[in-house]
Amino acid sequence: MTSTAPKPYVLVAPNGARRGHADHPLLPVSLRETLQTAHDCHAAGADGLHLHVRDSEGRHSLDAGLYREALGELRQQLPGLEVQITTEAAGVYDVEAQFECLRQVRPTWASISVREVAEMADRVYGLCHDQGTRVQHILYDAEDAALLARLQAEGVVRDGQVDRLFVLGRYATGQESAPEDLDQFPLEGGPWMLCAFGAKEHACLLKAARQGGDVRVGFENSLTDSSGQTWANNAASVEALVSLIKGEQE
Repeated sequence: MTSTAPKPYVLVAPNGARRGHADHPLLPVSLRETLQTAHDCHAAGADGLHLHVRDSEGRHSLDAGLYREALGELRQQLPGLEVQITTEAAGVYDVEAQFECLRQVRPTWASISVREVAEMADRVYGLCHDQGTRVQHILYDAEDAALLARLQAEGVVRDGQVDRLFVLGRYATGQESAPEDLDQFPLEGGPWMLCAFGAKEHACLLKAARQGGDVRVGFENSLTDSSGQTWANNAASVEALVSLIKGEQE
């Protein structure tokens, strides 16, 4: 099958907020490990990096200093790789802490959960607009999509803040996404990207690519291929996905 859809943007999410070395020995936790993973994934075909930073104990962090250090190293070592920071609460941070992270880091690009920041949405989206931070709205289901549409209609979400990430499932043990899970989301209304969990991760992302979406891949969402075999590292998953999509488009 030959696809007429343009080549999707590939964003790698190599660690997330919850997993560690116990889940996979090459899941990056330290800055050194993140830099090596970023280099390998960029070489494998990733266009951008979804960045999580960890504290000295390996725990999820929104510390501005850690983010600034990581962003500086990534800019110096991989100037061709775009970097998106996360503002994910992960059950640790409140909206005020998420806002402060954005204010202090002033990132070029950030992912923001619509449902997590709803109580301070005007402040959060206003800050991003004023400081030039590109926003990617994280949507977990049709209700989140409806919430985003309402905030856009009310002018709370500013003009140009249209990028969306559709998440097929939750960060739960044994989560298995399926390609048909995409059908609940409205594809119209601006650029969109997909991430998915479990052994069907690449099948879900391939469906997104066929329908004109961008894709997010990596150990934050799935550690295994379609047969349930664990990937050697993040770059192996990126390379396999890029090859799969390229094979359809040739």
